Amino acid sequence: MRKSRGNFFVLMCAIAVGTILAVPASAQTQSQTQTVKPKPRMYAYISNWQIPRAHWEEMKSSAVNDNSMLDKAMADGTLVGYGTDENLVHTPDGWTHDSWFASMSMGGLMKVLEQYYNTENATPPVLLTSTKHWDEVVTSRYYNWHSGSYKNGFVSVAMYKLKHDAPDNALEVISGEVVAPLLEKLVTDGTLVEYEIDTEAVHTSAPGSFWIVTVAPQPEDLDKVDDAIRAAIKASPVEGMAFDTVTDWSAHRDELGLGSGTFK
Repeated sequence: MRKSRGNFFVLMCAIAVGTILAVPASAQTQSQTQTVKPKPRMYAYISNWQIPRAHWEEMKSSAVNDNSMLDKAMADGTLVGYGTDENLVHTPDGWTHDSWFASMSMGGLMKVLEQYYNTENATPPVLLTSTKHWDEVVTSRYYNWHSGSYKNGFVSVAMYKLKHDAPDNALEVISGEVVAPLLEKLVTDGTLVEYEIDTEAVHTSAPGSFWIVTVAPQPEDLDKVDDAIRAAIKASPVEGMAFDTVTDWSAHRDELGLGSGTFK
């Protein structure tokens, strides 16, 4: 989610990959002190919809009607989060709205999905107006959030694709050495509500894609993120492998949405 943040990750990941893959192990000790270790896998089910503009208000009401079931799943530990998003930067063939829920297991996702299909509100009338629909199941081992609910947060998503010959540990290096350490700081100081680095758990597209997702609570926090990015780049003038040696730059995309959600 967003050109400015996307450009940051290009530069920062070049530093990370270059440092770990090009610098001798004896010289890596200091740079690795800030490494963020991977967490247990979290899974998320995302439903994307393209809804005609005339029905956007109906989508807001539909989302509220689902909350009771999702709150119960949160209370019993089946889910760790759920929410909805509205796209702010529209494209001719892209999504306008999405809904998502997250669990620490695939079984948890499928349990909630089954509950959806067994309810009278499984297919709200507004969804029948959609011109396109698709689902995704993603997984993450790098994530953090503030517990509780947020409303009208700014959800940024930056999508990248590794080249077929990228090192096996390229994404691990990108995540643990550079991206996650910065995002952890921004969550700690309240600039971000949540972040996660996702890959597909069910591959509906070619393997190798990953998504860097952040949620900023206020509009001005988007600028704070940009400031933190620039400061991080300035403080890490390490020369390394160019980012385009491990990623297919032509596949990069950004998204910016307005979202509301709840985390356990």
